[in-house]
Amino acid sequence: MADNLTISGTRNRLFNTDTRMLVYKGLDANAMRGRAIAQNIANSETPDYRRVEVNFEEQVQAAMRKHVDGTRTNENHLELGRKASIKKVEAYSFLPDDPTKPGEVNNVDIDIENAKMAENQIEQNYNMQFASFAKFNAAIKGQTY
Repeated sequence: MADNLTISGTRNRLFNTDTRMLVYKGLDANAMRGRAIAQNIANSETPDYRRVEVNFEEQVQAAMRKHVDGTRTNENHLELGRKASIKKVEAYSFLPDDPTKPGEVNNVDIDIENAKMAENQIEQNYNMQFASFAKFNAAIKGQTY
């Protein structure tokens, strides 16, 4: 029974970390951002269309700056500090206040949207690699990855 508790504790420390939680939320943000960029590209010739952006990284930075001293003595108690802030971080879409019309039809610049799509794909690939359990499984088995 004691071995089971140790394994369970180790698993929780490895897989239930703030970093892993942020990676999963980052994947959600990547998916939302990909849809927003695709929508922007599809509507690049639509008169008066307003581009959509996704905010996630700014929220993560704000959550990481928060710090509250204290100890959670019971699992039913509320989380304190950074962990509580990270749990509240969610990606959201918005219409930026951008009155310029680089495409002369609306505020969508197709070149910028294509660059954002490439950047989003790189971020998503990184997050997918980080979220993968393959490296952890290899380490548990004593293999190199």
